[in-house]
Amino acid sequence: MKVLVTGTAGFIGYHTSLRLLERGDEVVGIDNINDYYDVRLKYGRLNECGIDPEKASQWNSDVRSALHPSYRFLRLDLTDRQGIADLFKRENFQRVIHLAAQAGVRYSLINPHAYIDSNITGTLNVLEGCRHNGIEHLVYASSSSVYGLNETMPFSTSDSVDHPVSLYAATKKSNELMAHSYSKLYNLPTTGLRFFTVYGPWGRPDMALFLFTKAILEGKPIDVFNSGEMSRDFTYVDDIVEGVLRVLDNPPEPDRRWSGVRPSPASSPAPFKIYNIGNSSPVRLMDFIEAIEAALGKEAQKNYLPLQKGDVPATWADTTDLETSFGYRPATPVREGIERFVEWYRKFYGE
Repeated sequence: MKVLVTGTAGFIGYHTSLRLLERGDEVVGIDNINDYYDVRLKYGRLNECGIDPEKASQWNSDVRSALHPSYRFLRLDLTDRQGIADLFKRENFQRVIHLAAQAGVRYSLINPHAYIDSNITGTLNVLEGCRHNGIEHLVYASSSSVYGLNETMPFSTSDSVDHPVSLYAATKKSNELMAHSYSKLYNLPTTGLRFFTVYGPWGRPDMALFLFTKAILEGKPIDVFNSGEMSRDFTYVDDIVEGVLRVLDNPPEPDRRWSGVRPSPASSPAPFKIYNIGNSSPVRLMDFIEAIEAALGKEAQKNYLPLQKGDVPATWADTTDLETSFGYRPATPVREGIERFVEWYRKFYGE
């Protein structure tokens, strides 16, 4: 297939693009390469895919990979309404994986406008591109953060998600609502994937695993929020990508059993679906830190702090729907995933 991947220089976008190429798909990747975190990491991911970093830095420059002839990259911003429209019209994509977004719960407290621009306006431009160009299936990234104040564990896609605790979460919930309206109005098949705390090689520097590893190696203290009384459903990036591809290959059908009397929030009489992708095995933050210490062979200095605004104390994915529909559930053990990340980190940074 010919697939558009937005956010291709990002953590999940990079891994997803490689998997698509490995199985023989044609990929066009776009990214604005913003400076939310160190752009050297983004250019490093592109370089691993055979994209020349210097050429990739030029706006709207069509760069073909030196390693994968069926991969091209364009530096393009999702908010460029005409640029996105022209891209869709020119390329005749079959399917779209929309991963580009302004990420980060805590950053949304500092720069809220970036989330509206990228996550709302940008997603609208992608939806419009899909609507006007006969896209067979749009798969887009949502987030476990949409569960907000929910306390019933594990989090199920049948739960209400009407009480987000960060603007980031609110934009992800909005993306799901926007997608449903396009599925209903224009018969556009859309699938939203609620990712649960993704980690692994080439991960984002603002995520706990990266922050902890860097600080421990530098002999600096790590910030442990909520006095360590937190747990996360850490999910290895390869498991996430496997789920994305399985979903991509199977556009949703209208749910004929859906009832407006007892409406399911995860399906619809339109071609629309929502899935959780998580390890379904929450890990205590202190156990996570111990696994990092073991992989590094070095103990962390810990700075205990209260729960930050926008954070939740626990996440846990109910992946029953994913297992029922695709016979798949993530399964990489956290210690194994951490060891792979540390191996990559030492190599990339020469630690």
